[in-house]
Amino acid sequence: MLSSRAARMRTLGAPRGPRRPLGAQRRPFSSEEVVQKDYALPNPSWSKDLRCLFDQFMKKCEDGSWQRLSSYRQYSPVKEQEQAQLFIRSFEEGLGFEYAMFCNDAEKKVLCLLQGGPHLQGAPGFLHGGAIAAIVDATTGMCVFRHAGAIMTANLNINFRRPIRLNSVVVINSQLNKVEGRKYFVSCDIRSADKKTLHTEATGLFIKLDPEKSLK
Repeated sequence: MLSSRAARMRTLGAPRGPRRPLGAQRRPFSSEEVVQKDYALPNPSWSKDLRCLFDQFMKKCEDGSWQRLSSYRQYSPVKEQEQAQLFIRSFEEGLGFEYAMFCNDAEKKVLCLLQGGPHLQGAPGFLHGGAIAAIVDATTGMCVFRHAGAIMTANLNINFRRPIRLNSVVVINSQLNKVEGRKYFVSCDIRSADKKTLHTEATGLFIKLDPEKSLK
């Protein structure tokens, strides 16, 4: 379950001085910028419930306490990786992971609104456990990334309480709980949109990468 997030630093990290807009990439031998599509915005496949929750959290962003996080399929790929895509953004709209993340950096929280499409099926009619693990990894990882920068997943411990139906909307809440040197400990739960059903609980350990060392 090792997954590097070093490639995300240019688009999702905390501000570190002037930079190009999120999702902007320069074409080779040209000063023209190519702006990628932000997939964390509503599209026709989003259900009424997902749109309603998204609008609620956009209102929370108005006072600056919460922030919507943009999401793209590619993150500044080098030539050898120009076909690489973020796994959870590699499905066609409505078929895989439809989600939007929001962060509250002061409270060390990241929340993800998720609608899982039909290509994520495990048991008939329900999300595959691996798909749930992937979005848990992405959400908890983003929660840590907001505070630590480049990280790698060291451990995920997931308890599946109740299955999640395909195309239903759930809310993933993650919280950074403790830091010990380069070790970051985070917790997470997945609940139904009405908060009445607990689907999943998880804890994670992430390691802050040493910028002086290679991942090879």
